[in-house]
Amino acid sequence: MTVESDAGAAVQTTCPYCGVGCGLKAERLAGGEVSVAPDPDHPANRGLICSKGAALAETLGLEGRLLYPEIRGRRASWEEALDVVANGFRRVIDACGPDSVAFYVSGQLLTEDYYVANKLMKGFIGSANIDTNSRLCMASAVAGYKRAFGTDTVPCDYTDLEQADLIVLVGSNLAWCHPVLYQRIVQAKSKNDNLRVVVIDPRRTATCDIADLFLQLRPGTDVILFNGLLNHLRRDDALDWEFLDAHIEGFGAALSVAKESAPSVLAVAVACGLDEDDVLELYRWFGRTPRVVTAFSQGVNQSTSGTDKVNAIVNVHLATGRIGRPGMGPFSLTGQPNAMGGREVGGLANQLAAHMDFAPANVDRLRRFWNAPRLATAPGLKAVDMFDGLDAGRIKAIWIMSTNPVVSMPDAERVRRALGRCELVVVSDCVRDTDTTACAHVLLPAATWGEKSGTVTNSERRISRQRRFLPEPAESRADWRIVTDVARRMGFGAQFEYRSSADVFREHARLSAFENDGTRAFDIGACAELTDAQYDALAPFQWPRRASDGAAKRNAPRTAEPATAGARPFADGRFYTPSGKAHLVATPPRAPAVRPSAEYPLVLNTGRIRDQWHTMTRTGRSARLMAHNPEPFVIVHPVDAARFGVTSGDLVEVRSDTGRVVVRADVGDSVGAGHVFVPIHWSARFASDARVGALIAPAADPVSGQPEFKHTPVSIRRYEPAWHGFALSREPLSIDGGAYLARARGQGYWRYELAGEQIPGSWPEWADALLGSREERVELIDSAGRYRGACVAGERLQACVFIARTKALPSRGWIAGLFAEETLSDASRLAILAGRPSKPALEAGPIVCSCFSVGRSTLLRAIRTQELVSADAIGKVLRAGTNCGSCVPELKALIAEAGGPDVR
Repeated sequence: MTVESDAGAAVQTTCPYCGVGCGLKAERLAGGEVSVAPDPDHPANRGLICSKGAALAETLGLEGRLLYPEIRGRRASWEEALDVVANGFRRVIDACGPDSVAFYVSGQLLTEDYYVANKLMKGFIGSANIDTNSRLCMASAVAGYKRAFGTDTVPCDYTDLEQADLIVLVGSNLAWCHPVLYQRIVQAKSKNDNLRVVVIDPRRTATCDIADLFLQLRPGTDVILFNGLLNHLRRDDALDWEFLDAHIEGFGAALSVAKESAPSVLAVAVACGLDEDDVLELYRWFGRTPRVVTAFSQGVNQSTSGTDKVNAIVNVHLATGRIGRPGMGPFSLTGQPNAMGGREVGGLANQLAAHMDFAPANVDRLRRFWNAPRLATAPGLKAVDMFDGLDAGRIKAIWIMSTNPVVSMPDAERVRRALGRCELVVVSDCVRDTDTTACAHVLLPAATWGEKSGTVTNSERRISRQRRFLPEPAESRADWRIVTDVARRMGFGAQFEYRSSADVFREHARLSAFENDGTRAFDIGACAELTDAQYDALAPFQWPRRASDGAAKRNAPRTAEPATAGARPFADGRFYTPSGKAHLVATPPRAPAVRPSAEYPLVLNTGRIRDQWHTMTRTGRSARLMAHNPEPFVIVHPVDAARFGVTSGDLVEVRSDTGRVVVRADVGDSVGAGHVFVPIHWSARFASDARVGALIAPAADPVSGQPEFKHTPVSIRRYEPAWHGFALSREPLSIDGGAYLARARGQGYWRYELAGEQIPGSWPEWADALLGSREERVELIDSAGRYRGACVAGERLQACVFIARTKALPSRGWIAGLFAEETLSDASRLAILAGRPSKPALEAGPIVCSCFSVGRSTLLRAIRTQELVSADAIGKVLRAGTNCGSCVPELKALIAEAGGPDVR
């Protein structure tokens, strides 16, 4: 097994965030700190990095870690905990059968972890009830590719984005969600004057900064738009009839549906809420540009018609022969670092390992390879159905690995209730306190990024190593080892004799090549006999890498150029269907499952923000990442804000048929009238009532099982508490009760935004309970009902709290700056009581550039006083935008706001 690095030795590894799969260099410094930098030699990022990756070193401390096994809240030994898990699952299986248990796993797992978990559940427990949180992000892409190509194979790689002359981004805020790919496109545009970018999205996002055309379509109308494109290409004689005749089936039915559902450009424009000329521009550009990449992400996948949206996109590429060649193809951009690896090992309930499905021949093949007579023979429960089964009592034991479904699943409150009724809930995680660990009977401490070793596969089918450079803290263990230990206790030791992650990877590679005569696309058989040293040194490569590729390619040096081993899929026009031909799939448009009503008149869209990841268990540890958006929020169009009496900065209740959240209002036109947007990230650890999953109905695509996160009918109303406030403290505060709480880490302090429905009888007594001892407390209560209090210890500010009857409160910026003072001056004490700085101060304002902590106010002052007219000019003066580049769209927007030239 790879051991942790010595101080001063840089380790090449892979980022644990999005599906771009960026290479990083991690180095343990002599003082015990860790340095993380982009790897200039990794083919995915070539030395680029995003704000999250740049802050990784800030997230590696042990604060809040789960370090020891626990059983019902008490510390236990590994032996006891593993026995409880193994015996508990065995007891339930013996009493109720294998389908009474389930695993819910994660794209955060390494491929080796995923493989062992899938093997235990499907191969030896004998149920396919293992599904993954990747079901929530890319299952529709899997289903769409499989329907079209006969295989779940992404046909593109990142170099296609640089070789294309037209990139169509659909439902993808690339600038915030896949920032390194966004930067690669920015660089490509600077070198290729012919490259045009089209952005199709219900929201105007930061990605629109590079758009030559933006189509702000009505949510749920993607199929109509692409059916219209297919029909227009036919009418404009832009189809590749020779390719269609030789390599495609189903064209007649697909075209018939396209003609019926999208008979004209005008009809498409009306249905999609778009300008007719803009639709025609897209259609003409697509038809007349041979090198076209259509890249799509959650805006396409997360829908009750997500699979049809994927196939509508794939259809126009197949019908024009724009596939299997450089600079063209339908490109699914996955959300998680190892969503693709999970697909490879059968992490989805409807798959077997090595990209096999449940066809009898595949079941027989895998049964023999694993020597698993009880192998599952039919698909199991997909994520939504799994938690339905849990709620109904059919699932009696569940093991959740490296994910937080009480926050991320649809109808999240029902998920919490279902876990509360389950006989046995086991959670493997690296974090002690999450919304999901609170529901567990058994907690198993898992090693996390930097502490474990294995592989991940990114969006372009590139397998890279994550390498260990830190020791496993306390009693934490790698996930593959935990699962293996349970498997042995359940009586399956002979089939789980792994000593290292390399052992698991070799078996995974052997299986990919087992009885694979070219009928299965996924094949990494060339890695089946790697030595431990070769595994440790494995350079990034794209699959397929068949045994016939030879040792020379297997041991090829790391290079910034595309790997040669991974042959371009479908370059020969051969697909993985019985006929060898691809399928055009008829895609009749279907409206979203739930529509707005008089009670819920608005449509909620959800998604990520720039500096946060999933439920913030990692990114929430970084002060600079929290600074960009320290509170949960809802974006409301000005028309709807006026309609419902909401202004920016108000607290707003967003309610659906399944739940409610209370978040801060941000009024702006990035969303269309009738639509609102709430980010997905906030959990109970960071906010009192902001789990957006609680609002989402558990409606899913009938083919892929992927839930609808982009079209939830909601209502909004201004939430008017009796008081508003905030507190800043060097140490974390324990805050119970109150109507609203949002918690964020700052530089040297914690920030708490507060509101309450009842005014306490005594603010000083309330502050005593909040801040602790009254010793060295300065405080003031005025006639307007405002309270200000501060605790000082050793002449340093320890904590302060500000309360008012309205949302008008002092700026947090200058007060936060007082925590950096070694001695709190008398003037500063008086300023706290006055609620304003003792002398005019130039505040930084809300953070825009996370890498260098540059605030909005600082940027606007510099733009105006120094007449900065470009993002490059800002970078030279303030460094903002010069590291990861993720904030460049916001810098350009500030230039426009300050009256500068149009820099788009």
